[in-house]
Amino acid sequence: MKKTVLLLSSVTSFLMASSLQTQVQNVGLTPIPESTSQLLQLIDNPKNPITQEKVELGKKLYFEPRLSRSGFISCNSCHNLGEGGDDGIEAAVGHKWTINPHHLNSPTVYNAVFNQKQFWDGRSPDLEDQAQGPIQAGPEMAATKTHVKNVVNSMPEYVAEFQKAYGDDVEITFEKVTDTIGLFERTLVTPSRFDDFMNGDKNALSKAEKTGLKTFIEVGCVSCHSGVGIGGGMSAFNITGTYKYMDVGDFKGDENSMVRVPTLRNITQTAPYFHNGKVKTLQEAIKEMARVQLGTKLSDKKVKSIETFLYSLEGRKPQVDFPVLPNSTSKTPKPNLN
Repeated sequence: MKKTVLLLSSVTSFLMASSLQTQVQNVGLTPIPESTSQLLQLIDNPKNPITQEKVELGKKLYFEPRLSRSGFISCNSCHNLGEGGDDGIEAAVGHKWTINPHHLNSPTVYNAVFNQKQFWDGRSPDLEDQAQGPIQAGPEMAATKTHVKNVVNSMPEYVAEFQKAYGDDVEITFEKVTDTIGLFERTLVTPSRFDDFMNGDKNALSKAEKTGLKTFIEVGCVSCHSGVGIGGGMSAFNITGTYKYMDVGDFKGDENSMVRVPTLRNITQTAPYFHNGKVKTLQEAIKEMARVQLGTKLSDKKVKSIETFLYSLEGRKPQVDFPVLPNSTSKTPKPNLN
């Protein structure tokens, strides 16, 4: 009799999990594929296919501070791969300790490949194009295309690695450098227990996390946070209310007041929240999003339930060893702190 009860309980749990998985699929939440080949189809750039040589070179360039005018700031400065893929502060800080003039928060680079567009206003179509912006922006890395080209071409080791990755006749341009950085960023994908659950492991989520997932769906969070990125599309902002810190910075979205929806993957590791980083806790962010986007006041119980689910989106980060960078030469541009 006990065996029968246990068997029935197991069957019931399996059916409930299967039903939830189906419900999740029906509302447009998509897992990161288990299959390497299927994942590659999602993240690859047909114009510049991913190879190991390009990834390793892109990683070095991602950590390369000499691409900046000061010789001090790298991509990793604001998008720290050692934690949430961001910098953990309200607004990005760049050249000469300049705070972003629009008071914009640095988004995570982890899973950014799943964004439909890049930057808060969606002005870049992909990571390769996006990589060009911060390098040239005065309040960020403050470099020129010529500076970047001269830095890389001044070091024989970089030249050899570009030739290995792209062929002996490669021309090392600013765009080739940023394309290679963007290609490396495409590989920064973090599958989580949520993905394990959606890919068939019914025990990957706890009962409380499954309840939180149901709550997440029922209150309407999936209207913006969907797809494999659980975010990353463009959406109207301040739909049913006005964000309480809207006066901090001058950001208003794109020309249609649309804002790129942040990914919720690793959201527990990327505080502070919102485009200007003014919300410090995840529970406050959940409440504020419900108010300004869904027109509802969530109970503390529902807020906690959603937060519990969001912890299941903490992903397994790829191993990224800090690279040893080439030596500067007499031709390498000197740091400029002005």
